[in-house]
Amino acid sequence: MKVEGLIFAVYAVFLGIAGTVYWILVSNNGDRTETAGIVALFVTMGLGILIGGYLLFTARRMEPRPQDLADAEVADGAGELGNFSPRSYWPFLIAFALFLTMLGMILGVWLGLMAAVIVLYAVVGLVFEQYRTHYSPEDS
Repeated sequence: MKVEGLIFAVYAVFLGIAGTVYWILVSNNGDRTETAGIVALFVTMGLGILIGGYLLFTARRMEPRPQDLADAEVADGAGELGNFSPRSYWPFLIAFALFLTMLGMILGVWLGLMAAVIVLYAVVGLVFEQYRTHYSPEDS
């Protein structure tokens, strides 16, 4: 996590320098000042600081992961990655409903609202799939 935190910190420093240079160059334009780009660069710099700071802060409290060690073997990263449902159809329903939600922005609010209800239903179905199907932890 330390490497990822340093990447985001360097990213934030770069955006801070780029934002400052952009601000100086735009402010010399006279009375026509452009502020959207300046704000976007500095907000993005702030987000890089938040993510980088969190990753660096968390990396100090964790023991090094296998990908952080220079002498690690591939087998060091082996183990359980998670419990995934085989043959789950909920992600397809979520993707289709999100497509309908975006289409609702074009065709009408009524379609977007109906699709938002479908998205909510599909997300709840995906979250609770393990607890109500034959893939539940009690059956294994």
